[in-house]
Amino acid sequence: TKCVHLPPEVTATSRHYVDRLFDPDPQKVLQGVIDMKNAVIGNNKQKANLIVLGAVPRLLYLLQQGSSSSELRAECAVVLGSLAMGTENNIKSLVDCHIIPALLQGLLCPDLIFIEACLRCLRTVFISPVTPVQLLYTDPTVIPHLMSLLSRSQRTQEYITQIFSHCCKTPEHQTVLFNHGAIQNIAPLLISPSYKVRMQALKCFSVLAYENTQVSMTLVNVLVDEELLSQVFVRMMQRDQPIDMQLTAAKCLTYMCRAGAIRTDDSCIVLKTLPCLVRMCSKERLLEERVEGAETLAYLMEPDVELQRIASVTDHLVAMLADYFKYPSSVSAITDIKRVRHWTLLIEPSQQHTTLHTTLDHDLKHAHELRQAAFKLYASLGSNDEDIRKKITETENMMDRIVSGLSESSVKVRLAAVRCLHSLSRSVQQLRTSFHDHAVWKPLMKLLQNAPDEVLVMASSTLCNLLLEFSPSKEPILESGVIELLCSLTQSDSPALRVNGIWALMNMAFQADQKVKGEIVRALGTEQLFRLLSDPDSNVLMKTLGLLRNLLSTRPHIDQVMSSHGKQIMQAVTLILEGEHSIEVKEQTLCILANIADGNTAKELIMTNDDILQKIKYYMAHSNVKLQLAATFCISNLIWNEEDGSQERQDKLRELGFVDILHKLTQASDPNLCDRAKTAMQQYLA
Repeated sequence: TKCVHLPPEVTATSRHYVDRLFDPDPQKVLQGVIDMKNAVIGNNKQKANLIVLGAVPRLLYLLQQGSSSSELRAECAVVLGSLAMGTENNIKSLVDCHIIPALLQGLLCPDLIFIEACLRCLRTVFISPVTPVQLLYTDPTVIPHLMSLLSRSQRTQEYITQIFSHCCKTPEHQTVLFNHGAIQNIAPLLISPSYKVRMQALKCFSVLAYENTQVSMTLVNVLVDEELLSQVFVRMMQRDQPIDMQLTAAKCLTYMCRAGAIRTDDSCIVLKTLPCLVRMCSKERLLEERVEGAETLAYLMEPDVELQRIASVTDHLVAMLADYFKYPSSVSAITDIKRVRHWTLLIEPSQQHTTLHTTLDHDLKHAHELRQAAFKLYASLGSNDEDIRKKITETENMMDRIVSGLSESSVKVRLAAVRCLHSLSRSVQQLRTSFHDHAVWKPLMKLLQNAPDEVLVMASSTLCNLLLEFSPSKEPILESGVIELLCSLTQSDSPALRVNGIWALMNMAFQADQKVKGEIVRALGTEQLFRLLSDPDSNVLMKTLGLLRNLLSTRPHIDQVMSSHGKQIMQAVTLILEGEHSIEVKEQTLCILANIADGNTAKELIMTNDDILQKIKYYMAHSNVKLQLAATFCISNLIWNEEDGSQERQDKLRELGFVDILHKLTQASDPNLCDRAKTAMQQYLA
């Protein structure tokens, strides 16, 4: 245990309070608890002293004693609630003394005043970030009992719904609350005469519906006093309602919409929820409201291009978001503003420094949150529509802001900035213009050096787009060591990073010159290339085949790669064609074979491999047209007339029965397959 030295005068008064809790006269104990209650209100120092001196276990003992009067028990709960109102350390001490089970046990008592005092204290403890929410769910009888207490009074309604909304953190929690009738029990509270009750009930629904189809689908059909729940939410979003209520109601409808319970073209979304969230982004709103409004709006329209288009022309949203960056982003800028605004306050000289510092931290946090929210919303707005992307990049200094966002101190801001960049990088137009003008790839490469996985996934996805053949950034990037960096991503434990690494290499190899292709093969190494060809993740396999196909794309390249790695490539191709793979994977593999068949010297690797020839024959007669087409392509390339040795190849393939198959395929119902087979047959007739 830590030894805490308290100043003697503090100890004396505080100890006096604690000693009185042990008086044999119950009346004096009660008076002692009441005096303690008055002494700790608003006095954090006194709270900390009493905790250190062991007041909590004694208060809990008195609270749980059957012989204590109901008045004493209630007063004990009130003092504990007051101690919980102090610092996070106070809460930790209370939780360590097992306050939660004691208070939950107290709820079984019939006395309403005592129940309310216990609930108020539980509420204060549970809304603290240091309390493990799991403690609400350890005893399975607790949730049903809390549901039954909802009908006792407005106070029980307010505290219980607040406890639920703070302790519902996972899909499992949502299910427990749902199964114990949360929806039926809480819905009537939305029309309670008490604003606090209505508000906490609303917050409950927002956490219950978040990414939860079961809850959302149920909510759509709920009636409150003959009115559909969604209409109650719409009423709560009206401009004359308090902002907190408008915003939380908009969240409920957003989550129901994203969970598939309300259509994106429903009027309650298009005409009510979306405009309400756009309003929350305006300058008039508080910083917290602007952050929440923007993040919720980004989430609402993320999958729906129509909502993105509507939002982009509502209330000058794109320009309005530019103001999110005007909030000072550096400590020095905030300090300057504070000097002007704050030194009129009367602060004791000893506290001046710390007060400024806590406000600075607070403001810096807000500056970060605002920028993060704006980036998220821009990313969502620009994820599909070319005109919106153009509008975003033409907003004042937007590209500079994104670029500086990539090197911010806050990881969350960096992630949001790179998401925004990724969204814009889907546009060929932007890649050719603003991305090039701002040398976006430089900070992006820097970001890839050492970043958390979720930032890496987004940054590497963006890099994939930058490396497309038409992107002018490609040349300078190639000189910056990008190939090594991408090869290292292909060795990651995360499938998403392996996919992005190999995808970017595939884009880089597309129509590249031999030097670049050679670099890729050298840096990746044949061992790693073949490891990727047997990757358990089918996306990784597809992209690796795509890379291989791009490496084998012009005759000199095909012959060069096959002369050095032919044996291993043929082995890998054989394994894939024999394995349990999707049609897409097999089609891509047959296309690689068709490329090999187009090489001058590489052809022989197929012609001398009877096993592969049998496989091509098998796929020409397959039930899937795509596979038949790709396999026929291989044969077509092998028998092409103008090339050396075509006669010998034609003879060998005739002996193996390929001509008969081609003849059959000229009668195929698929016009492409039919044409391909006829073209191949003509080589025999020429």
